Amino acid sequence: MVVRLRAAGAVLLGKTNTDEFAMGSSTENSAFFATHNPWDLERVPGGSSGGSAAAVAADECLAALGTDTGGSVRQPASLCGIVGLKPTYGRISRYGLIAYASSLDQVGTLTKDVADAALLLEVLAGRDPRDSTSADVAVPRYTAGLAKGVRGLRLGVIREWLEHPGLDSGVAVALQEAMKTLMALGAEVQDVTLPHSDYALPVYYLIAPAEASSNLARYDGVAYGFRASGAVDIWELFARTRGVGFGAEVKRRIMLGTYALSAGYYDQYYKKAQQVRTLIKADFDRAFEAVDVVVGPTSPVPAFKLGERVDDPLQMYLADIFTISVNLAGLPAISVPCGFADDLPVGIQFIGRPWDEATLLRVAYAYEHATSWHTRKPKILTVAGKP
Repeated sequence: MVVRLRAAGAVLLGKTNTDEFAMGSSTENSAFFATHNPWDLERVPGGSSGGSAAAVAADECLAALGTDTGGSVRQPASLCGIVGLKPTYGRISRYGLIAYASSLDQVGTLTKDVADAALLLEVLAGRDPRDSTSADVAVPRYTAGLAKGVRGLRLGVIREWLEHPGLDSGVAVALQEAMKTLMALGAEVQDVTLPHSDYALPVYYLIAPAEASSNLARYDGVAYGFRASGAVDIWELFARTRGVGFGAEVKRRIMLGTYALSAGYYDQYYKKAQQVRTLIKADFDRAFEAVDVVVGPTSPVPAFKLGERVDDPLQMYLADIFTISVNLAGLPAISVPCGFADDLPVGIQFIGRPWDEATLLRVAYAYEHATSWHTRKPKILTVAGKP
């Protein structure tokens, strides 16, 4: 990724904060510090790519990269009022990433507008011989097709998501207004159903931790990475290194994954989760027989306060309830600003067919240019009167 950006002339400013091993929805699980949302410094920017989202929203950079395993690019984009793109699994090389859940991880972009997302995708997409999961699929000129409009395109609204009890009323109103705008632009809007979407959260939190349990086993203090001191034998080295080197959330997910993969429980949990994952993908396949793009909310709520969900893992996991299905199905999706709820940004999520980022970007661009939400900027607070 970095090699391709530099070859295209990009100026790289540095690294941004993230939840440890990308495990989190608020960037409060960082090994360094919690990132604050530029729209309200008492609230989270989302996660795990919250540092990237906050940097773009605060005008500290033009664009940033992130990884999206269950919504970690789109959810912080929604909470920070910017554009977050997760391409099809395999569209961008994952070479150089620290693996979390290998069948779900995908590099994504966080930008100020859709045109920049299309431009970055043109640079980053394509086959990489160093990554066996990167696909040898032609990369279109995404920027060339942005202005085609949405007239005649069929958009499917996910009824289960709009009727979900956890959906904030302000987010629901913003989504309804966004659909009216798209219809006014000539799009054909209809309902679609994803009957297995309610199972996405438990399925994800079996598959992702299981893969993390395997991937993070390499961090034992021997070959590379953090190494605890004072151990008298190899077993104490393992225990000390993993005890100190992993934070609470990472440990929680490793234990969940190890349990799901253990003898006697593999078929009951992990195998069953993979079977339901296939059903979730089949739901999308049926939806795309009737529509060109699927539409729904990105996050069920606007940015919540720092510390509000730290002690309640389930409530934290629910922040990704509308983004997880996309990763399980390996689909492309993009979050675009569509309004405000309680003076905080709200995002609308467009989901496309595999490898059809072009149509996805086209719809997002048309909506973006019919509204002014993406032009709104947070009032960055000053320290001691200085910007």
